[in-house]
Amino acid sequence: MAMPQPADAKIPIHMRVVHSAQRQVMTAGEMTRDAVWSGAWAYPFWGAMYICTHPSLLTPAAPLLVRAVLISLAVVAACFFFLYLPQVAWLSLFSGPLDLLAFARRFGDTGVKIYGILTDYAAFAAAVPLVLAEASVILGFLGKNFLMGQLGMDLFDAVLVQKGHIALVEKSRPVVKKANNARQLGRVLSRPLAKLSVDNMVRYLLTLPLNLIPVVGTVFFLGYNGYKAGPSYHARYFMLKGWDKSRSNAYVDRHRGSYTAFGVTAAAFNLIPVVSIILGLACNVGAGLWAADIENTHKSVHESVAPPHYEEYGVSIPPPE
Repeated sequence: MAMPQPADAKIPIHMRVVHSAQRQVMTAGEMTRDAVWSGAWAYPFWGAMYICTHPSLLTPAAPLLVRAVLISLAVVAACFFFLYLPQVAWLSLFSGPLDLLAFARRFGDTGVKIYGILTDYAAFAAAVPLVLAEASVILGFLGKNFLMGQLGMDLFDAVLVQKGHIALVEKSRPVVKKANNARQLGRVLSRPLAKLSVDNMVRYLLTLPLNLIPVVGTVFFLGYNGYKAGPSYHARYFMLKGWDKSRSNAYVDRHRGSYTAFGVTAAAFNLIPVVSIILGLACNVGAGLWAADIENTHKSVHESVAPPHYEEYGVSIPPPE
């Protein structure tokens, strides 16, 4: 007796391909719409503004940040010196569409020369994000392992404390009350697995060749890395909530557009030369602000005390007005 075949087995293969493409395009469209309307893409910007309005957040680390900026400047300059022109030469071979070349040939040597000039300029422009992405990989490795240390996590916790979510932070580290209603963060008792940052770094390296495709490749590079890396900015939040991997993944799936939007902005920040490390800290602060907003939408804060200071390394932050 013949086994029954699935209903779609009778559908021609080309129609199944078309239907699959339609479903994926619709899914991508819905996620893009959610990403735009969620407003999560703005949290890294809010994080940068929060740092500007609360400069004491970074005052303890000012010497470290100055050194990080100088190292960033040196790394970016070295990448452009050694890698820019070779990659311009490579991109100049592929940055002009063949149909445009055929059209240019109709105008003889003059048309071909104009086509060559436009192609060269396109290659010069397309090589910039590629070199910046390569520099950001180096800076990301240096920042996470040698320069910034756990500063990003400290800023995330500091924002939660300043926004009144002390009990949440105390699940992972003591928060000591000091004079003038100030709070001091203690030693971290638990932290997210470092595997997350390693995965992000490896994925970043593997997707770097996308930037060899002018314009479109950079867009896909930002979109894919944003899609994958966005949830990692709330790994600390999920850990503080006590969620296991399955529950965290389920929450991310329900808000995939929001996390993709946040990740795309963060990935774009990584491409900004020299200050990418500082903007990375702004993303940590923005993630903390986002987590605080999530907490505020799920429960009301019953404490009537004034927002606490954040104090670490002997520096306190006044509560926001």
